[in-house]
Amino acid sequence: MYINKKLITALLLLSSLGLSADSFTQNGNFITIEVQNPGATAPRWVRLQVVGKKIIRVEATREASFPVKESLIIVPQQQPYFKYSVQEDNSDVSVNTTAVIARVNKQTGRVRFYDENGKSIVAEDENGKQLWPYTVPEREIGVDSHLSEAQKHGWTWRLLFDNGSDEAFYGLGQHQANELNMKGKNEELYQYNTKVSVPFVLSNRGYGILWDSYSYCRFGNPNANQPLNRVFKLYDKDGKPGSLTGTYTDKDGKQIVRPEDSINYEVSLPAIPLRKNSDGDVCHLPQGFKLKGAHVTYEGYIEASADNDYHFNLYYAGYTKVFIDGKEVVPEHWRQAWNPNACKFEVNLKAGQKAKLLIDWLPDGDVSYCGLRVATPESDSEQQKMSIWSEMAKDLDYYFIAGKDADEIIHGYRTLTGKAQVFPKWALGFWQSRERYRTSKDVEETLSEFRKRQIPIDNIVQDWNYWADDQWGSHQFEQSRYPNPQAMLDSVHAMHGRFMISVWPKFYPNTKNYQELDAHGWMYHQSIADSIRDWVGPGYMNSFYDAYSAGARKLFWHQMDENLYSKYKFGIDAWWMDASEPNVRDCTPMWYRKALSGPTALGSSTEYFNAYSIVNADAIYNGQRSVNPNQRVFLLTRSGFAGEQRYSTATWSGDIGTRWEDMRAQMTAGMNYCIAGLPFWGMDQGGFSVEDRYVKAQQEYDRTGVENADLKEWRELQARWNEFGCFIPLYRAHGQWPLREVWNIAPENHPAYKAIVWYDNLRYHLMPYLYSLDGAVHFKDYTMMRALVMDFNGDDKVYDIKDQWMFGPALMACPVGEYQARSRQVYLPKQKGWYDFYTGQHYAGGQTITADAPLEKIPVFVPEGSILPLGPQLQWSDEKPAELINLYVYAGRDGQFTLYEDEGTNYNYEKGKYATIDFQWNDRTRQLTISDCKGSFDGMLQKRRFNIVVVSADAPKALDLNTPKGKLVKYSGKKVTVKL
Repeated sequence: MYINKKLITALLLLSSLGLSADSFTQNGNFITIEVQNPGATAPRWVRLQVVGKKIIRVEATREASFPVKESLIIVPQQQPYFKYSVQEDNSDVSVNTTAVIARVNKQTGRVRFYDENGKSIVAEDENGKQLWPYTVPEREIGVDSHLSEAQKHGWTWRLLFDNGSDEAFYGLGQHQANELNMKGKNEELYQYNTKVSVPFVLSNRGYGILWDSYSYCRFGNPNANQPLNRVFKLYDKDGKPGSLTGTYTDKDGKQIVRPEDSINYEVSLPAIPLRKNSDGDVCHLPQGFKLKGAHVTYEGYIEASADNDYHFNLYYAGYTKVFIDGKEVVPEHWRQAWNPNACKFEVNLKAGQKAKLLIDWLPDGDVSYCGLRVATPESDSEQQKMSIWSEMAKDLDYYFIAGKDADEIIHGYRTLTGKAQVFPKWALGFWQSRERYRTSKDVEETLSEFRKRQIPIDNIVQDWNYWADDQWGSHQFEQSRYPNPQAMLDSVHAMHGRFMISVWPKFYPNTKNYQELDAHGWMYHQSIADSIRDWVGPGYMNSFYDAYSAGARKLFWHQMDENLYSKYKFGIDAWWMDASEPNVRDCTPMWYRKALSGPTALGSSTEYFNAYSIVNADAIYNGQRSVNPNQRVFLLTRSGFAGEQRYSTATWSGDIGTRWEDMRAQMTAGMNYCIAGLPFWGMDQGGFSVEDRYVKAQQEYDRTGVENADLKEWRELQARWNEFGCFIPLYRAHGQWPLREVWNIAPENHPAYKAIVWYDNLRYHLMPYLYSLDGAVHFKDYTMMRALVMDFNGDDKVYDIKDQWMFGPALMACPVGEYQARSRQVYLPKQKGWYDFYTGQHYAGGQTITADAPLEKIPVFVPEGSILPLGPQLQWSDEKPAELINLYVYAGRDGQFTLYEDEGTNYNYEKGKYATIDFQWNDRTRQLTISDCKGSFDGMLQKRRFNIVVVSADAPKALDLNTPKGKLVKYSGKKVTVKL
């Protein structure tokens, strides 16, 4: 018998050190550890993949092996990363790169992360990874029950981290609760109109977590929000236990009073047989009661069983207010009935003490919604931890991304999910949209009016229903209203405009396109089986296509191409993909939404619930590039998901309301969306859904010419919202009637008109700055709209500032979100001194000031060390090159900026055809160095001028957009140093 003495010696050595030769296996850049003492829900296996020196993937499963799967969000990595080592001791397997260490406990599978010096970054909780088997409920599968048994089964998982008390969390996408720092908050992650969920969270302590799951998820409390009676003892308004008191008073004064054990009027269902286990999904208002014009109250007392901060979620349509113990915890909120919204609030309640509750509701229309739920309470220590729960996935799968700052973490995110494209230059200009232009004449006359008034604009948008009423999904213009689409497009382009068109993934069954898709099994059928009809005319049956099928995506694009893109000689410049959640029907229970939008070609809609928009974006991006490879794709979508930036896709915040609270909510929505790694975001400036009082005010003005109180507020709201919109990536006006063109908002001598036009002009003066940021988004993984924590981490006062952000490195926008406010408090981060953008006045950092905010302007501040290039006045983005740039330099610190330029509309930058010029300011010597021009492209300026304007604390200079006094430098592409 042969004895390997070397092997025996090695085994004896391992034994003496307390090590096992079988504790882990290593295969390339994968390290797999078998958990030695898995509990009832802990994983059997944990696998680490070293993606890069600061990126570690963690997978966990209770199966016998890891699943083989393709990711929808992670791009294939070019080269496996092998610069790491593995070490083992009694308790842990440690995977070390030059920048991070991941230690896996062999007994439990717990993973902890450290920097290269062994300092803790973050650690999973002691029971940080839990998995439970999950089977898709039959009612969610729906009529197209072609799933295999394997596709019906997966895992529900929870991931929990033990976080520091001073930690702050950001990201998760776009949500409407006006929350920025998500530490201690709860958020449901699913896609819906106005709600965009992204499975990525970023910590101010130098790391981010990206999880590869497409299902419904929860951040924070892993349990579903509960009806009030499952958390509290309820008492009616007279103190009788068991229920609240609901009082329903219709418009004629007829009243119904009844007990209510919960407030759960949140969804509706079509007239279909309710599926098994659907009890409790739908609560019913009093039979025969008419909501329109009614007044409803729910009142009584709630009694908590434990001292705690209770997290409430109000779901509302119509006018709604909530009071607890007489305090207005939710001021009046409003939303149209077809598109309810949610509002979150927290109240500290004491065990055994009754708190008086009053919900005051004025419903909006014959159908309306009102619901109040509460999270099952957790201890404060548990609530402060980072908790992620996923309803269904093949395994638990997440990426740990370390970085010295938010930009480096987002660089890691885009390393995993794909680089953002350089958006076309015109996309940074002003867009005018309306719900909706009804004829080609409307489109052409509107753009012509902009040009006549010399109001800058780049893009005009055709919203839905340009097709015949019964031809949704045909992608064809109705001839009577659009007699010559090619002539319309030619006219738009002759006026130097761009044309964006709305295309939905929705089809009527009588269209040729539906029938082509359906012949291959690429249409969802639940809504057809249930005879669901939409809101157009008499109501038409409809459904959505299955974008998860590669074949369906190709056919979907082919239909767009043959009916629109190639048919009109590539004259359509951009695509507007509405309802890409997908939203087959509004206001339905979540289980029914899944039945309506599945099963998918990849598996159940339960498993793939959140990812529709990214596969749909894939269809359009790769489709257009296949037929016209060198025209930049631009897609605006109402939903979004991790990785969508690689498909040249931007998101807007959906059909938001036209209220001041809605405007304020967009500020945090945009910041958290962008810090979630997706760089291009916008909104309907002025809000989409309009209160009746504003409609009536405009109608009165059209009859009488009188500006009543409501119209005065409407005009101020529009002005403030447009001022806000100047400082986000996409600058776009849109909404329901009243019309949103500036001359339809107010006459040209009105302060609101003047304010909107001034900021529109400012946006175009900023074009050299904005397009340079656009280039940085691609080449440096930069983020344009920046929560203050991104640049001023370490100043704990910035961690939850909801209404200030950096727009690039040089501008801090501070919009006004309150009616009739003419000043506002502004915090100036402590790391730098600050200049008033308009006056040049200098302020020390680390203080809160009262900033002037007349209707005509919002406060904007510039940090010391900024270099801000301002170009000429323009009517459209490429009207003329920036031969003369007024280069504002803000003294007090050294500074740097890189000017980026290319051809603006094509992909030649991918071939290296672009140019950069670096500017370096030395504050001690007061010298500005303009570097050699690097690179070139067709049509670039060979000679240009820079007018250098230095603003300093002892020599402030007011902003002059056209002829500021400075030092003129002629530049021919060679390095220049200027003493100032």
